[in-house]
Amino acid sequence: MGKKGREIVELDLKQLIADLNRVYADEWLAHFYFLHAAHMVSGINSEEIAEVFRQAAADELGHAAKIADRIIQLGGVPVAKIEDLAGVSHMRKVNFPRETSDLKGFIKVFLEAERIAIDSYSELLKKTHQKDIVTHELIEHILEDEVADEEEFENLLG
Repeated sequence: MGKKGREIVELDLKQLIADLNRVYADEWLAHFYFLHAAHMVSGINSEEIAEVFRQAAADELGHAAKIADRIIQLGGVPVAKIEDLAGVSHMRKVNFPRETSDLKGFIKVFLEAERIAIDSYSELLKKTHQKDIVTHELIEHILEDEVADEEEFENLLG
């Protein structure tokens, strides 16, 4: 993004980039955990649930890519070391069920993660409202996806 594009942002750019790096880290970790769970689940209906997790993993990676693009547009650098993601992220330690056939347990883990993501993006929306239209619209679209994911996981739990 050019000079004028950064000038119209009415926020501290360093703080905004830090905030974006946190959700960028969240998305990368979510991608990893969804993909890991897709490979690990077993038992009745596990293929259907694994497919839900694989699709979610792809969606989270897409979100990470869009957030990285925005960080770069703002003159920042996305988190560059894989080992730094957990320290930057909002995500808590993920504890999957011991039994890979405990599909509801896996879904509950991801439901909690989606709710944390919704909170994180809601806060970012408030910060960027009428202060950074480009970031605001990006976050609005990602939040829409996260809300849909929460509903899907709630429905899977019945």
